Order: sequence, then structure tokens, then C-alpha cells
Amino acid sequence: MTTAPDRSVVITGGPGAGKSTLIEHLETMGFASSPEAGRAVIRDQTAIGGRALPWIDPDLFAEVMLSWDIRAHGLAQARGGTVVFDRGVVDVAGYLRVEGRPVPEHLRAAAHRFRYHRTVFIAPPWPEIYRTDAERRQSLGDAERTHAAMVEAYTEYGYGLVELPRAPVEERARFVAARIAG
Repeated sequence: MTTAPDRSVVITGGPGAGKSTLIEHLETMGFASSPEAGRAVIRDQTAIGGRALPWIDPDLFAEVMLSWDIRAHGLAQARGGTVVFDRGVVDVAGYLRVEGRPVPEHLRAAAHRFRYHRTVFIAPPWPEIYRTDAERRQSLGDAERTHAAMVEAYTEYGYGLVELPRAPVEERARFVAARIAG
């Protein structure tokens, strides 16, 4: 079962570019959302002393994120209506590229099977708002490389990218909402 692509909207980009804040604001406007796999996996694995962490086992981390994203895709279909995703299956391929690891065939198959709206919103690197925290350990340079990897990955899988403006969250949300609606 796959989610109807026209109802599944992805917001991607490097870490610290305001994606999660934007999605939280979209929720206040009535949009359903699906949280980012990476942060949730890091929290869960840290809590249990697990190995599926990017700084311990990047390949296992990618597999757990992939499972999370596939499950989120199915839950979105069951929910109905438009769902805004904080990253998607293709982001896992982009992550592996940033890490210099191969993208396994089953991940390529998942990226082709679990589709999203053909237009993907991408948050550009934004040095003025970039911050690290317990789950986001990457440098701004890492964030810029991640952004480039997401551009490459989403383009490879046939998506059109729309860059989000570096603007207050309310303006960004109106930007996204107008394009989702029209």
C-alpha cells in the first residue's frame, strides 16, 4: 500500500534550516504532519543505549529511519487528507550519500515505491538560525553538504524542488500553504 502522492508533501533540507519549526507552524494552520525520523530514532536509541545512532552505526541508523519513514507513509494514507512530512524516504538515500556509503537496492526500491507529491520543498542552509543540540551534532558545513545531497537525491528520484524563502516562519508557512492548495 502506498500513500496518494498528491496528499503527501515533503519538506527537506539540511539540519538547522527551520524545517521542523515550519511544520509545527503548519500544524497550527490545520495541516496534519509526520515528524522527522532521524531525531526520533536518535532519542529512542539514546534512551535504550541502542546502536542505531549516526555516530555509532550509520548503516543501522539508516535502516531504522527507513522503517520509520515507510511506516509513516502508511499511517498518512490511513489518516487521509494532506500530510506534511518532515523529510521522507528519499532523505535516507541522501543521508547515506553524505556519509559516503552506498545506497542499497532495497532503499532505491522504497524511494520508487513510496512516493510523495512531485513538488518537494527544500529549506536552504541558513547560518543565522543554525544551532546544534543533543540530537543535531552536525556543523554548518555538514548541513550545507546535507542540503546538496538532498537536492541530488530528490532530483534523481524525479521530484521538482521548490526552495523555501529565508523568511519568518509565518511567511514560510503561507508560502507552502499557497502551493499546497493551488
